Amino acid sequence: MSQLTPMMEQYLKIKEKYKDAILFFRLGDFYEMFFEDAKIAARVLDIALTARNKGGGEKAPMAGVPYHSADSYIAKLIEQGFKVAICEQLEDPAEANGLVERDVIRVITPGTIIDSDILQDKENNYLAAIVIFQEMIGFSYIDISTGEFYVTELSLNNFDKLWDELDRIQPRELIRDDLLLNKKDFQYFCERNKVLLNELKGINLKGAEELLLDHFQINSLSIYGLEESPAALIAAGEVLSFVQETQKKTLKHINRLSFYNLNDYMLLDTATRRNLELTTSIQDNRKKGSLLAVLDKTLTSMGGRLLKKWINQPLIKKDLIEERLNAIEELKGNFLLLQAIRNNIDGIYDLERILSRITYGSANARDLTALSYSLEKLPALKNNLLLLSADFFSRLNRDFDTLEDIADLLAKAIVDEPPVSIREGGLIRDGYNEELDRLRAIMRNGRQWISNLQASERERTGINSLKVGYNKVFGYYIEVTRANLDKVPEDYTRKQTLANSERYITPALKEMENQILSAEERVNDLEYELFLEIRAFIEKNIERIRKIANIVALIDVISSLTLAAVENNYTKPLISEEIVIEIKEGRHPVVEKVVKEKFVPNDTYLDQDYHRFLIITGPNMSGKSTYMRQVALIVLMAQIGSFVPASFAKIGLVDRIFTRIGASDSLSTGQSTFMVEMNEVANILNNASSRSLIILDEVGRGTSTYDGLSIAWAVSEYINNPGKIGARSLFATHYHELTRLEESFAGIKNFNVLVEESEAGIHFLHKIVPGKANESYGIEVAKLAGLPEEVIDKANGILKELESNNKELLIAEEGNQDLDKQNQKKDNSRGQMALFEERKNRRQEEILEKLINKNLFNLTPIEAMNFLYQLQEEARKGIR
Repeated sequence: MSQLTPMMEQYLKIKEKYKDAILFFRLGDFYEMFFEDAKIAARVLDIALTARNKGGGEKAPMAGVPYHSADSYIAKLIEQGFKVAICEQLEDPAEANGLVERDVIRVITPGTIIDSDILQDKENNYLAAIVIFQEMIGFSYIDISTGEFYVTELSLNNFDKLWDELDRIQPRELIRDDLLLNKKDFQYFCERNKVLLNELKGINLKGAEELLLDHFQINSLSIYGLEESPAALIAAGEVLSFVQETQKKTLKHINRLSFYNLNDYMLLDTATRRNLELTTSIQDNRKKGSLLAVLDKTLTSMGGRLLKKWINQPLIKKDLIEERLNAIEELKGNFLLLQAIRNNIDGIYDLERILSRITYGSANARDLTALSYSLEKLPALKNNLLLLSADFFSRLNRDFDTLEDIADLLAKAIVDEPPVSIREGGLIRDGYNEELDRLRAIMRNGRQWISNLQASERERTGINSLKVGYNKVFGYYIEVTRANLDKVPEDYTRKQTLANSERYITPALKEMENQILSAEERVNDLEYELFLEIRAFIEKNIERIRKIANIVALIDVISSLTLAAVENNYTKPLISEEIVIEIKEGRHPVVEKVVKEKFVPNDTYLDQDYHRFLIITGPNMSGKSTYMRQVALIVLMAQIGSFVPASFAKIGLVDRIFTRIGASDSLSTGQSTFMVEMNEVANILNNASSRSLIILDEVGRGTSTYDGLSIAWAVSEYINNPGKIGARSLFATHYHELTRLEESFAGIKNFNVLVEESEAGIHFLHKIVPGKANESYGIEVAKLAGLPEEVIDKANGILKELESNNKELLIAEEGNQDLDKQNQKKDNSRGQMALFEERKNRRQEEILEKLINKNLFNLTPIEAMNFLYQLQEEARKGIR
């Protein structure tokens, strides 16, 4: 290799330690990148690719960005999934003896961002770790921009719950166990969400324990509940180790580790979050059109993030839910106080993220001004809270610290509108520091003396055009035009010659300049020192500020839910330990906000005895799916502690909500529509309990009619059976044969959607009533959807012919009625009608008899699937 320059040797030595990152190498006022990093940066950032001499006459590819605007460039690289290592000059180049010392001060990765310009205000930014140890899964995640740090542990057969947790928190970056690489669900999640993956460092149990004890400065991890959770402990250690290695410092704002148990909350799988559109809509994956969009009236970023957590983690403990509901009830009953509290909250900045920047040492004076403005609002907020007596508010009042000592310091010290830079002065108020005031007086007096100098020199010299000016190169000067050079006094010393004038200095002017510049330099240095002292004082009080940040977030969320209840006419639900769901005039919280006509409310009653499994029939577009979703959403809203869209609601606690609504091919995992549907059904059958709520929409439609009907029948029996699951369930179907289940099984009830018929067609009334639907109205729905009249006419003709040539397939109540034989022959040349020909023979009758006589009630889901598979194979042989 050619002889490298000292600077290039330094670069390569540092780069060797950060091979997986783009190295931002500080050279003067620029961050430079070289070799492959430069090529990547030029392409991604759309900047010029140049070259620099690396030694021996050879050149290295180079690209650079100005250091003062580097944040926007870093953001682009992070967004594309790159890591960025920031290599700074560790000494002043003017004072360096030879090569300037440089080193990496921080590695920015997608999961370790703290810059507010990159982060979304109401979204967390998580880094997570997954560790498999001793037949257990350790799962930990952290948001270093807010200081939140969580950990849990799952058994090795609970990978499905792990995927659901990943979907809930949506990490930007993952430290993963190698054993996950062969998991298709894991691969799919990471690819779909563009998650940056890192390998485990390989920390052992003892190393993880020592790391956590040292960071939190404690003697035992028992306070975090980790003494019997080794996999969780190692996962938390992996996260903390990664953060320390990339951030190059101890982050004091990460001062708590929260161990949680999945069973402490209502479990929501990925399909349920998607189908109920809890935080994003299915249509475009944005907040608009989701439950979160309806309920989010929060005024702070902290409150917005907390509300999203509540929606994703509904409670299952009655007392905790009622504490929130009672708080909303009291606040709702005092609207003026609600408005006053929201005025107190409005304008409070993101205290959690300000604290993270203070810890990093990157907080500037504007951050402290934002903190000061926020703290000024606390006394009035506390006074208003004292007017409320609900347990929720009483608990917050006990811990409410108005932080007046910090607020007073900031009010006295920091100016209202400080500059961005903390090294160029203009930060500290007059009167805060005597020495600073004295130096500023020198500066003011000196500048006034210079201002007076121009008038006195004009009078002394008789040069009326004489000017006194200043620039950074020559300092202060006296400028005289060429026409007046003969009047220049002897004590003037020429400093600079211009085309039409000469610039001079005098001993007195130079002396005053020295005083002013010396005072100005000292002022800047002193202001910087004072600012660092103030910031250090705040850092010592991080835990106090963090507590009040959490209190503000809680008040914000409760006031948000209260306002949503007021604006949308929600009612307080009754929370019960009974296994019952009773809703009067329930409404869909999202749909009612977007429909043009008045939303049609519906009642619901589910219990464990006679109304356990509701089969809902009716045409498409009539409102079946909306109705079922609204029941699930009302239950979920009640269990996050929110009022609900109904005139009355009694909610028996639900441990899980399952939904199987719609389906599509999963190309990334190679699964067909039917396989995706069956996987979701299997998840329900294997994990639901009698306390679950199950929403099923068109089970079995992804395969042939007979297969689909058989599966839907078997699934319905299994879920309804108290000996198997016995969960409260809603099942919308077009298989009208399933309505016969009501006659055979206790707990199953038929409901349908009312339809009004007229000469003009049909009109959906969107009202759910007892009984089964008489017709499907499929062609009428197609007409409403705008299919061409020619197609509608053709469909009606085909339907009439089918109805005249085919008899309905009946499944006998006792399972012994033979299928009516159909012997009508059809002309094979009759176009589309050939598609509907019945090909009945003795073999098919035998298959049907097997299906009819099989006691599906006693089959497990797997046995039912195997039985149906065998029937399918026999049917295929019979038509070959």
